[in-house]
Amino acid sequence: MSAIIPVFIPHVGCPHDCVFCNQKKIAGTLTAPTAEAVDKIIRDALLKCGGHAEEIAFYGGSFTAIPKEQMTEYLRTAKSFVDSGSVGGIRLSTRPDSIDDDVLSTLRKYGVTTVELGTQSMDDSVLKSSGRGHSASDTVNAAALVKKYGFKLILQMMTHLPGSDDVKDIETARKVASLSPDGVRIYPTVVIRDTALETLWKSGRYTPATPEQAAELGGKIIEIFKSRSIPIIRFGLNPTDDLSSGEALCGAYHPALGEMAISAWYLRLCIKAIDEKEHISEGGVLDIFVSPNRVSAMSGQKKRNKKLLFEKYGFTEIYIHGSSDIKEGSVCVRIANKS
Repeated sequence: MSAIIPVFIPHVGCPHDCVFCNQKKIAGTLTAPTAEAVDKIIRDALLKCGGHAEEIAFYGGSFTAIPKEQMTEYLRTAKSFVDSGSVGGIRLSTRPDSIDDDVLSTLRKYGVTTVELGTQSMDDSVLKSSGRGHSASDTVNAAALVKKYGFKLILQMMTHLPGSDDVKDIETARKVASLSPDGVRIYPTVVIRDTALETLWKSGRYTPATPEQAAELGGKIIEIFKSRSIPIIRFGLNPTDDLSSGEALCGAYHPALGEMAISAWYLRLCIKAIDEKEHISEGGVLDIFVSPNRVSAMSGQKKRNKKLLFEKYGFTEIYIHGSSDIKEGSVCVRIANKS
């Protein structure tokens, strides 16, 4: 059985406190683990997943900004499981400005296979407003180096950061896609307790997006990555007990946010397919064909997409069909107009 074993190291190595960030709340843990604790985390996880895992993943901090002795201690612990054949590789996340030839040589030595970069935005003014402390060019340079050394490259981006808007976020997605990553994570901004962003929000200097707004923009961004065949690993923060019990104060936090964004993407695909038809008359019947696993996404939460299509085109009936002949990310339509 394949699995990814997460090891959370909140704020370890982070040289900046980004306005949106409280990794202790996001990760659901307060302190960084020792190497001995990491060993136990991995062993316990392997027992639960049948003795083999795809990767050990260090999340939460800027891994390559950790003091080198501590970083190599973590890596040495993880590599022992790779050497034994229990784990396929090691994944870590870090900052674009904490990548260089020396760091990547060390990572390769210890069996790291995947490097995730916290890009967040490709707009320097947004990065500055968010307290990131790096530039868009740092991301471009780091991404090129990571690929040069043969690692899988994952890029993380955020939407609705302070100083950003839909236009800037869509441009960020396009620029991220142009770096040809092996996958992306998309995190609409959530206002978390005990962050600078909470202060900005309470003072009226920041207006968060709702889950619905984040999903609507997400549908457009998903389309950009899907058109380049770039896998989307995650959309939205992973729910935790802390976040769900009130630490996520407002913004784009919803347990089904990823499904909502995919639904928004499918609505866009459907509208495009309808608009390519000629002579659409009000009162017709619409048949929509999608892959079997996307019937629910096409319908939308509480049949939202169907309702919007009724309102936009005036169809009398709309039927959604799952068809094995339709590939993922495609929508075909048939319209029977009134005689």
